[in-house]
Amino acid sequence: MKFKLPAFLENIESPVEGEVALRKYAANPLAYSGDGTLDLFSSAGNVAGNSSAIVVGIDEVGRGPLAGPVVACAAVLKTPDALLTLNDSKKLSRLKREAMFDAVKDACACYAIASASVEEIDEINILEADFLAMRRALQALGFPGLNESAPEIPIEVKGSFAEVAQTCRPGFIPGSPSCPKILIAVDGNLKIDKMPQNIQMPIVKGDGRIASISAASILAKVFRDRYMDKLEELYPGYGFDKHAGYGTKAHLDAIRRQGFTPAHRKSFHPKSL
Repeated sequence: MKFKLPAFLENIESPVEGEVALRKYAANPLAYSGDGTLDLFSSAGNVAGNSSAIVVGIDEVGRGPLAGPVVACAAVLKTPDALLTLNDSKKLSRLKREAMFDAVKDACACYAIASASVEEIDEINILEADFLAMRRALQALGFPGLNESAPEIPIEVKGSFAEVAQTCRPGFIPGSPSCPKILIAVDGNLKIDKMPQNIQMPIVKGDGRIASISAASILAKVFRDRYMDKLEELYPGYGFDKHAGYGTKAHLDAIRRQGFTPAHRKSFHPKSL
């Protein structure tokens, strides 16, 4: 099921403003009229009774390339304005993203970057691989009930939900009366499958609307770009360090000259090759 942008985010002008609005909504959804399309929280232990909520921004990169993994990041910012320059990673040059990388990590109370491999993409399709990478990132932060295998590329992680939720009892369980609620803000118009649906909010173009999604977008993009640099060292001549595996003319010409590598997705072969 595809979701529309929630009404209270329609006029957002910056990712920081969106983060503030989303945190207020997560802490007390009854204060908003909403658009009637999302059931964010169950009636049990309603978030309106809590003073705060943890907003987790999550985004992926690498859905469209012909080669390389798909990478997802889940990020929780220390404060909505922890880094005022946050924006959609696609609107930033690689040089700018690289320059911001450490500052974005520092602005996060916790984050995890995970992936799904080329083989997994070919086996389960790219959308399911997206979701798998997202679940792996959330699992690394301590989201309960997930039992995903370790990805081929080691997960980069800082902190955990339990550390962020300082009021939690030992054995953190999202939604328990002693803990802030968790709201997973997913870039796009879909919810992550095989996870609780009532704590997820898909946000169309969320990487430009919600600061924590912007942070996740930048961290995932830089992480994947650096991995693609390594693939260029392993398979020189393909230009992975320049096009990151996307189907540019230079990439297609390299495939015609040198053939496919193990890093290429078999299910993504262009008809022209």
